[in-house]
Amino acid sequence: MSKELRGIPAARGLARGVALKWMSADLEIPRFTPDDLAAEKARLAKARQEAKKQLHALSAQVSQQVGDAEAALFEAQAMFLTDVVLVSRAETAIETGMNAEQAWHQACEYFAAQLENLPDETLSARSVDVRDVGRRVIENLLGVHSRPLLTSQTILLARDLTPSQTASLDKTKISAFCTVEGGPTSHTAILARALGIPAVVGVGDEILEIADGTLLLVDGTAGLVVSNPPPDLLADFDKRIQSERELREQEAKFASQPAVTIDGHRVEVAANVGSVDDARKALEYGADGIGLLRTEFLFLNRSQAPGEQTQFAVYSTILALMGTRPVVVRTLDVGGDKEVPYYDFGIETNPFLGYRAIRLSLDHPEDFKSQLRALLRAGTKHDLRIMFPMIATLAEVRQAKKLLDEARGELQSKEVDMAKDVQVGIMVEIPAVALLADRFAPEVDFFSIGTNDLTQYTFAAERGNKRVSHLHDPCHPAILRQIKKVVRAAHAQGKWVGVCGEMAGDLQAIPVLLGLGVDELSMSPVQIPSAKRVICNWSLVDAQKLAERVLDLDDAEAVRKAVG
Repeated sequence: MSKELRGIPAARGLARGVALKWMSADLEIPRFTPDDLAAEKARLAKARQEAKKQLHALSAQVSQQVGDAEAALFEAQAMFLTDVVLVSRAETAIETGMNAEQAWHQACEYFAAQLENLPDETLSARSVDVRDVGRRVIENLLGVHSRPLLTSQTILLARDLTPSQTASLDKTKISAFCTVEGGPTSHTAILARALGIPAVVGVGDEILEIADGTLLLVDGTAGLVVSNPPPDLLADFDKRIQSERELREQEAKFASQPAVTIDGHRVEVAANVGSVDDARKALEYGADGIGLLRTEFLFLNRSQAPGEQTQFAVYSTILALMGTRPVVVRTLDVGGDKEVPYYDFGIETNPFLGYRAIRLSLDHPEDFKSQLRALLRAGTKHDLRIMFPMIATLAEVRQAKKLLDEARGELQSKEVDMAKDVQVGIMVEIPAVALLADRFAPEVDFFSIGTNDLTQYTFAAERGNKRVSHLHDPCHPAILRQIKKVVRAAHAQGKWVGVCGEMAGDLQAIPVLLGLGVDELSMSPVQIPSAKRVICNWSLVDAQKLAERVLDLDDAEAVRKAVG
């Protein structure tokens, strides 16, 4: 009997395959008193070292398949393996006569529980990473490894998948996955999108009632799962799969072309990148430039901030790769869910609303100026644009610009060659900036709207919290009206506006953004051909009419229905 289940769209695409339920088997953790405590510590150290190598290999695989920004997740997981508190707790337990498996398991559970009980959802969610790493070490100690036995065209059904499990899936065999839990902004969902695996999450327990071997149809775009489809639906779905395959082939042709509407309006389609390799990938997929260069990759996983020369070398390489294409560089954006050991963030109830990004940079002016000098030096003969993140007040913009002027003066006094005409912009992530966009516009050369943060701050719905994930849709009129306000304010001053959040690569959102007057869209490199194809199939006039119409709708669902 055919059955239809609905969940949350996590990664677009259509898939047909057979169901396979996969539940990570509970590890039976042995308990015994070791004869040699020193040898037991050494056994744990070896298992941790193996886990570290495995995670580095997984990181390298993801970096090659997707990009360094996603791969950084596994480098962050690897840091737990050398966490002084975690390792010390396990080794102390071994000293009392406990075996390595029990000692490590108890230490990880204690650590995970501490995180889980924190009120901040982002930090609480790190408990998943601790348990993921903990299990990996215990599997190494026991010499067992739990992996699903995939065959051709498998559709994996699970309660949830950890990021490492998702990244380890064999793309040649898995057609899609569906989970009981999860949200569209989780690391697992982001990885699925980047890997091109259709996914529906948050389906509920009913998904696990489907028997292995059942024929399934999965629509990752609509969040739909159909079991035992009738012949007519199956035939229609197969036609849609073929059409989508042909569409992907067509989109590849758009990559090298400019994104121009039917009536001749051009939109810049740029890439979000987080490394030199990402910049190469951006060119491969036809990016008109870099709309967001995340500089955090230079600052994470090290004991002290990178020096000016180190930064200069990397920025120079990326700018050289891009040639004369524009490169928007976001200054350091750590804090929230990205901390570094050499800055004191203190204990914060909600780090996303706390001490991060420009707030941190302005408190460390010498480090900030070191980054600005490196950028100015690297930007000679290139279209360098500098952007400040997490701006909330005009005072912050003015203070940041003052430090930029100081950095220029310091280079000039030493007669160091540097970029002259550098555009300076800010991220619009906080509603306060959108509301006062007309006051900010004279202070900057451009705005770049970070719709992920703008949405979570507008709806007071943290984007890592699955319980409020239904609120995290940037197509809501409350977000669209803010975007319109920002665009009007910028254009009145002759300034341009970009969007660099996930919304920029959302194919349903693109016509609305086009109609609202957004000048540039920046997204994951793999999304660029699809985005260009959508832009080329719309006229600006029609997009403007659509935008005006959806601004008066009630919610994001109504907006998406209007787009079609």
